[in-house]
Amino acid sequence: MQLFEFLSVLKAPYGMQLLGGIVEMLKLTVLMFVFGFIWGVVLAVLRALPVRPLRWLIALYVEYHRNVPLVIQIFIWYFGVPQLLPEGVRFWVNKQPIEFLFAFIAMSSAFGAYISEDLRSGIRSMDGRQTEAARALGFSYLSSMFWIVLPQALRSAAPAIMNQALLFFKSTSLAMTIGVVELSYQTRAIQDATYRTFAIYSVTTLIYLAISFMLMKAGARLSKPKWGAGK
Repeated sequence: MQLFEFLSVLKAPYGMQLLGGIVEMLKLTVLMFVFGFIWGVVLAVLRALPVRPLRWLIALYVEYHRNVPLVIQIFIWYFGVPQLLPEGVRFWVNKQPIEFLFAFIAMSSAFGAYISEDLRSGIRSMDGRQTEAARALGFSYLSSMFWIVLPQALRSAAPAIMNQALLFFKSTSLAMTIGVVELSYQTRAIQDATYRTFAIYSVTTLIYLAISFMLMKAGARLSKPKWGAGK
């Protein structure tokens, strides 16, 4: 009986619904990771500049994203930001399938804030004499940051960054609250259609676990020092 329930939520059309939800979830995850990571690096580099007003603005940005629940940030982008647009633009925006876009913007912004803080910790843990030596050799601020400081900071912050990546991957399920048709959204739809609550949520749990374990494995490999590997 239990086996029949599990098979019933995997047969057509529910299997294709789950597959579509997985694809949408992975698409949101990858885009969020790429753009959020790049944004986090930019924030960390700018915050390292000796410009106090800029540091304060970035610190305020980071604290907002670290202390406001992610679902509220998603709601602000989806429900609030369009209200600030001119009426004609707002009318056009409301007619578009923008749920994915706003979820991506909200999650990338938050992910970037967390990454910048982890990188900042990595930068601060370094010996400042390396930067001074690089500048003495003729490196510009950006050159010394990207070629000397950031690679070492990334190595130091890699475990924390992978933890954030894993947390934000699981948080993609919050996108369902504004209608993004990802895995959790499809799971709820299948549950409503079949009433096989335990079966469909068990399948979804296994999917999340499998992807989470793959991310953890990838993070462990990336964090492992390359030097001395051949010994």
